[in-house]
Amino acid sequence: MRHLYRSVAVVAPVSTSPLRILLITPPLTQLNTPYPATAYIKGFLSGRGYQVAQADLGLELVLKLFSKAGLTRVFEEIEAGPFVLSDNARRMLRLKNSYLSTIGPVVRFLQNKDNTLAPRICHSRFLPEASRFDNIADLEAAFGTMGLTDQARHLATLYLEDLGDLIKETVGPQFGFSRYAEKLAMSATTFDALHEALQAPPNLLDRMLQELLDELMDRVQPDVAGFTVPFPGNLYGALRLAGRIKQLSPNTYTLMGGGYPNTELRQIREPRFFNYIDFLTLDDGEGPWLRLLKYLEEKKERQAESVYRQAELAEASLALTNSIVVGEAVEMLRQAQPDGSRERTNVSEPLPFPFQRTFLRNAAGEVEYINQPFPDIPHPEVGTPDYSDLPLSEYLSVIEVLNPMHRLWSDGRWNKLTVAHGCYWKRCSFCDVTLDYISRYETAPSALLVDRIEQIIAQTGQTGFHFVDEAAPPLALRDLAIELLKRRVSITWWGNIRFEKTFSPDLCRLLAASGCIAVSGGLEVASDRLLALMEKGVTIAQVARVTDGFTQAGIMVHAYLMYGFPTETAQETVDSLEVVRQLFAAGIVQSGYWHRFSMTAHSPVGKNPAKYQVAAVGPEPGPFAWNDLWHDDPTGANHEQFGAGLAKALYNYLHGVALHEPLSFWFDFRVPKPTVPRQLVQQALQEPGKPDFAKQNQRLFWLGNAPELRKENGKKGPRAVLTFYEQAEDFEVSVHTALGPWLHTLLTGLAADYDTKVLLKDAARSFPAGHSFERFLESAAWLLLREKGLLVL
Repeated sequence: MRHLYRSVAVVAPVSTSPLRILLITPPLTQLNTPYPATAYIKGFLSGRGYQVAQADLGLELVLKLFSKAGLTRVFEEIEAGPFVLSDNARRMLRLKNSYLSTIGPVVRFLQNKDNTLAPRICHSRFLPEASRFDNIADLEAAFGTMGLTDQARHLATLYLEDLGDLIKETVGPQFGFSRYAEKLAMSATTFDALHEALQAPPNLLDRMLQELLDELMDRVQPDVAGFTVPFPGNLYGALRLAGRIKQLSPNTYTLMGGGYPNTELRQIREPRFFNYIDFLTLDDGEGPWLRLLKYLEEKKERQAESVYRQAELAEASLALTNSIVVGEAVEMLRQAQPDGSRERTNVSEPLPFPFQRTFLRNAAGEVEYINQPFPDIPHPEVGTPDYSDLPLSEYLSVIEVLNPMHRLWSDGRWNKLTVAHGCYWKRCSFCDVTLDYISRYETAPSALLVDRIEQIIAQTGQTGFHFVDEAAPPLALRDLAIELLKRRVSITWWGNIRFEKTFSPDLCRLLAASGCIAVSGGLEVASDRLLALMEKGVTIAQVARVTDGFTQAGIMVHAYLMYGFPTETAQETVDSLEVVRQLFAAGIVQSGYWHRFSMTAHSPVGKNPAKYQVAAVGPEPGPFAWNDLWHDDPTGANHEQFGAGLAKALYNYLHGVALHEPLSFWFDFRVPKPTVPRQLVQQALQEPGKPDFAKQNQRLFWLGNAPELRKENGKKGPRAVLTFYEQAEDFEVSVHTALGPWLHTLLTGLAADYDTKVLLKDAARSFPAGHSFERFLESAAWLLLREKGLLVL
């Protein structure tokens, strides 16, 4: 009997392995650099011990499609299909062999793997040309004689866009490099159009995307797959992929978050959406992900425990069947029961949902929102973005348009990082200031930010950074710049700011020294009345002085411009264009873009349209997306008719063309003459600044090296001479002998010690007796030092 008992298999408790997590960026965001959402979540979760993989299927789809094999499939399907082709498409089909032979070299060139192709692209008939080349700009004027590689990059981009047009006309009607199936998600108050598209048989691009996903799923075998959907153009691809995951691996949980859900899906009631996505999270993903993963881990453990108990019961039953010692079998059965002496959780009870900002479909088939009052993850604790397992060398640097600021968005590999969470201003009436990503403002210490920067550089080998803040705080940027200079960390960076007076010329010079090359900021409607109405907190004169400070420091300035704000008159629109003209004519703004005002549900205008004298006229909230609102503006101008003229004027101003033409030149209808003084910007720039002596509580900062001090006899007697050896030039400063040691000590200390804050009044206290500190601050020596890099911040 004992022998029979020993022959029964012993069941060991099932140990659950950690959840396998896969993060996916669906098509399409950017071709030149990874969208940072998955890198942020991976960095955060990896820091808490999770094993996380990530993939940019937008990039991978583009590389698969724009290859010789991919284009061969495109041409074969077009030739076999019932497509009604335009003349442009027929021309491209006739040039099929040229496209197939050039696509590989062009992609390698755009990946910066073969820059020797540039002369051939520019100076020979290497690229087949279709409609995108019809209105090509004057490349000589746009890029100059030295910009051969840039010219070639622009032409190669037009070549890809031609192919994109062909694909959209035929095998992939939803295709777009940055707006993939965007129309399906824009203002989609119902899910019907998306549902219909997702139920349709997959087209060629869908099949390619599924092939990429199949390989990825086979390699990672995730328990959880998360999708970031930052823009409407990512939603269709995400749902296609999520549906495929449900087919391949029904036990894999699918999650979604990102900018689109955060703004559009905050009131979702559509159950069909959850055929694809199990959990939809809002706002920052770190907290919701932690709660969900804990829940799924516990659920997995309970399922494993249930399997273990069933095996115990089966073992005990088998033992009885084989007539083993009855007492031992009864004891096995007793221990296997939930009410036995062994303490166990009842696995039949459903788990509670300890979720944060999470939508799901409950057992009744209804959409439910669960938001337990867990604290948010503080900004300093979100960790460092982790770009590992993204193919950084495979991204494409493209030049779509000749706007210099837009080029930064599309050309080059930029590491994305956030200086602060949310917006420190959060008052602009057109902005979604009620949402968490703007309303919750938190900063991180500058030392921690530079730690993250150094980690990212070590991981990626790239020193370019795009700070993706809503509006980077000036004081946080100041501290970050000082920390970068202190550690001698050399980076190139750009980001978004407000044109506020805190950005003094000296602060602009400090930011430039730390690697800043460009800033973008909202001038919006260049009318002081409307700026006050939208609570921008700036004036035209202030914007002029701030942009001048950045420009003088060698930092490019891009202005966000807006037309069609509530109650904006035709006169104000024309006056705004006149201010923009003056800014470009003065050379203090180098780039800009006009946006048409859009009323959103989460902005102050959208929440209280009557305050701004407009009326919301739709759409009615539906079960799916709801954010963009239609509105009537009975007291404003006919905003629609101004768009083309404003864009045409700005394009010319960007290139220094027609800056002195009358503003009516840009419009094909009568417009009022501007009432803005033609010297408004120049007058603002000529206003005197505060003298240094009035800045006693501000900090001194020296951008240069420690000087050498010597004494020499001149025509006017003995003098102290300080010699400075700098990167571009050497120079000398001559002062009274009594001031030489004081100035040498001051500048040597500033050059060596970035941690001790020396205020101007501190320097005044140690100034040699018998000499006037105020007069010294007006001397040629002091002014020369200020010119060469002595800052008062």
